[in-house]
Amino acid sequence: MSYIRFLIDNRLFLLAGFLLTFTSSYGQTYFISLFAGEIKGAFSLTDGGWGGVYTIGTTLSAVTMIWAGTLTDRFRVRQLSLWVMVMLAMACFAMALVPNAVFLVFVIYALRLTGQGMLSQLGAVAMSRWFVATRGRALSLSSMGFAVGQAMLPVVFVALLATWHWRSLWMLAAVCVLVTIPFMQLLLRQERTPQSMADTTLSLGMQGRHWTRAQMLRHPLFYILIPLVLGPSAWGTALFFQQVHLTEVKGWSLVSYVALMPVYTAASIAFTFITGWAIDRFGVKWVVPFQLIPFGVSFVVLALADTIFMAGVGLVIFGIGQGMQGTATAAFWSVFYGTKHLGAIKAAAAALMVFGSAIGPGITGAFIDYGVDFPDQMIPLSLFYFGGAVLAGLGIWRYQRDLPVTA
Repeated sequence: MSYIRFLIDNRLFLLAGFLLTFTSSYGQTYFISLFAGEIKGAFSLTDGGWGGVYTIGTTLSAVTMIWAGTLTDRFRVRQLSLWVMVMLAMACFAMALVPNAVFLVFVIYALRLTGQGMLSQLGAVAMSRWFVATRGRALSLSSMGFAVGQAMLPVVFVALLATWHWRSLWMLAAVCVLVTIPFMQLLLRQERTPQSMADTTLSLGMQGRHWTRAQMLRHPLFYILIPLVLGPSAWGTALFFQQVHLTEVKGWSLVSYVALMPVYTAASIAFTFITGWAIDRFGVKWVVPFQLIPFGVSFVVLALADTIFMAGVGLVIFGIGQGMQGTATAAFWSVFYGTKHLGAIKAAAAALMVFGSAIGPGITGAFIDYGVDFPDQMIPLSLFYFGGAVLAGLGIWRYQRDLPVTA
């Protein structure tokens, strides 16, 4: 089935997945960090102080995700997305009104839990359950919401920041979330039954069985893949979180750097589709081991870049990794561990990912306060990516033999 035919036949469910991932943007680091300068100025925070606030709030959301993510095994997307979006809109309103740095911790917690955590989880779990044979294509199409949000929202909101107060822009973000809710409810009037309620459409994991979260946490493969899950979220988040600092150190204007986002997004979109096709054609086990390599290469390029053009090259390579990671990792859990308990299993992975996004800004911000600029940190961080790629390759090579013959 071609992408176009597949898109037409499943347009309602794919558009729902797109809206889930797009709306998660308001809780993603690349959006929140656009206001880093204004937030630090309003609350007299250093880079390390702002990073600390972000780390605490995001870590709390990671802990909550261990429980909250399991809700996707119990409730339909239509029901759960309604409440999550309402809470995200409330978090955006709270950011517009936050009075001090103490309350800022809790606002960051709410934004990260509902945006990056739950809406991303809902989008990935829904696609993995609703589609089996075409899971790669479904994930690649729905994850366009991430790409479009990352390409469009920074450009729009940075432009508005020139004339609007930063608090007013968070009010606008809240309104945008609320406007999305009726469209989501309309798209899912006849939602497909969740896999947890439809045993006939379940797909099996390793050893031909459905893994529970407790069983997964006792299996070596999960721990081997921790750098693969942690790396992009920790250091990729740091890249966007420190973009104001990065442009200042490099002598680039923030507007010029943010203007590169559509180029980065184009690379991400292209490799999202390529990865989705490769997963359906060759299997996720042949894709996942390679997804960290572009991240490592991009950090080397960005660390050495001295022009905005080379920054664009680095971001394009980073986009390649982002396109691969967004689709392949989401498909990996359902293929290797089955779909019956996918919400609980992915909740553990999502908590690890959110925790990574918590420590990345905190660690890099602390080093900046100690006089180590972010570009100087990027070469050592690239080694983390390369080491993680080797570990992932060895782990998947060892355990892919346990997959059902159709995986």
